[in-house]
Amino acid sequence: MPSTSSALRAAALAASLAVLLAAGCSDSGDKGKDEARATDLATQKLDWQPCPAPSEAEGGGEAPSPMPGGTVWECSFMNAPRDYAKPDGDTIELALIRAKARDQSKRIGSLIFNFGGPGGSGVANLPPASADYATLHSRYDLVSFDPRGVGRSVGVQCEDDKQLDAYYASDATPDDAAEEETFTDNLKSFADACEDNSGEELPYVGTTNAARDMDLMRQVLGDDKLFYFGISYGTELGGVYAHLYPKNVGRAVFDAVVDPTKTSEQSSLGQAKGFQLALTNFAQDCVDRGDQCLLPGSTAQEIQDWIIALLQELDKEPITGVGDRKLTQSQATNGIAQALYSKEYWELLEQGLDEADGGNGALLLALSDAMNGRSDTGHYSNIQAANAAINCVDSKDRYSMEQTKAKLPEFRKASPVFGDYLGWGLMGCTEWPIPGEWSTPDVSAPGAAPILVIGNTGDPATPYEGARAMVNALGKGVGVELTYRGQGHGAYNGGSKCVQQAVDQYLLAGKVPAAGTVCQ
Repeated sequence: MPSTSSALRAAALAASLAVLLAAGCSDSGDKGKDEARATDLATQKLDWQPCPAPSEAEGGGEAPSPMPGGTVWECSFMNAPRDYAKPDGDTIELALIRAKARDQSKRIGSLIFNFGGPGGSGVANLPPASADYATLHSRYDLVSFDPRGVGRSVGVQCEDDKQLDAYYASDATPDDAAEEETFTDNLKSFADACEDNSGEELPYVGTTNAARDMDLMRQVLGDDKLFYFGISYGTELGGVYAHLYPKNVGRAVFDAVVDPTKTSEQSSLGQAKGFQLALTNFAQDCVDRGDQCLLPGSTAQEIQDWIIALLQELDKEPITGVGDRKLTQSQATNGIAQALYSKEYWELLEQGLDEADGGNGALLLALSDAMNGRSDTGHYSNIQAANAAINCVDSKDRYSMEQTKAKLPEFRKASPVFGDYLGWGLMGCTEWPIPGEWSTPDVSAPGAAPILVIGNTGDPATPYEGARAMVNALGKGVGVELTYRGQGHGAYNGGSKCVQQAVDQYLLAGKVPAAGTVCQ
């Protein structure tokens, strides 16, 4: 399951030249040409214009309204090498968005956001989230972008809307040989469509290239150091950046932290445990409200057993969803997971489960659609296509049917509700046409400035333990851990003044909180 955009800035040309040349230019005959191209890219001038409405690939909607106080959103495109090993080769355009700092006289620089995924559009996601960063906007330009492969940045395209409706409705937890064959056929059809429609870009959409894009962006935006706010997958991207460019790290915050030491299997197993914990907390909250709870059961376990029984019934016979679309077991599981990303959605989850028990699956289907990037007009963003493309070019792991089935008992033990779903998800890259880069990313960053790493004890998508693992992997004197005892995915937007004040003081004044700080 995805977690949920990123961007960077600019400064010393010399640092960029060193990176671009190290990335694959050893022929002295081409050195002068490569240096000239690197100079051109690092000194390019961006043409900032009023932002249009988000594209269909970014999720659609209306053009962003000015921020409170009147700051307008500006958009532009930055040129970057398609292949950093060939800096004199073709370039691609990366979509950027910014809101200039309110107090330009006290401006620190550009604060670049990646909201996760991978596959989330920073251009579309930053404006609606910007109210949460109003304090930071006082002295930072708020900046985000569509990473390569996402949205308007050569967005990966796979299947069309009608095909995706069928793909997401299909059985993602096969029970017999016939269902297993259909499952693998669907995976192959999806991967083949991605190759047919975006094959030229697929080798280059990985996290390492996105990190290189961020350093180019740092230079183009005119910053000597990178100021960065990474959320969920954005923490992995930030860690890879810190490893590649430790001396270029300015002030960076990692919130909802991906564990960089875990393989794709270990990460999925961790998510199974995380979502199961979140579901238990949701069920217990329902029990604690007594007669106000719409779901049957006097204990959290009884409510979870009832949910399992509901999902089993949906596996046998889907129910009415929206229009002529049915709610299937896979979509219901996906919808439940979507609602566990934030405690604010628990009320919707309770209502959706109650209605599904009565034969109305519309709300759970709407939650599932939100996870998959489907709008109410029936069009899909490219978030899941980009998610698959980035994950599969990053990870080397490829699981056979036999290997996957052997691991299912462990997943089911970790989560009776989500275990099968996430266990079968191990095969997500099995049919992918491009090999992966790593088993786990290297995020060691000796010599980097302090990075604030925030873990949420109730986070379902990026379990709390990942924060400590990231701190250890960054290296001594780099990662500074802060714990938030809360619920949902992430901490800064969770309503804790303690967390917000710690982050704001660090980003605005450079005051690093004491390692081990705990916020409620």
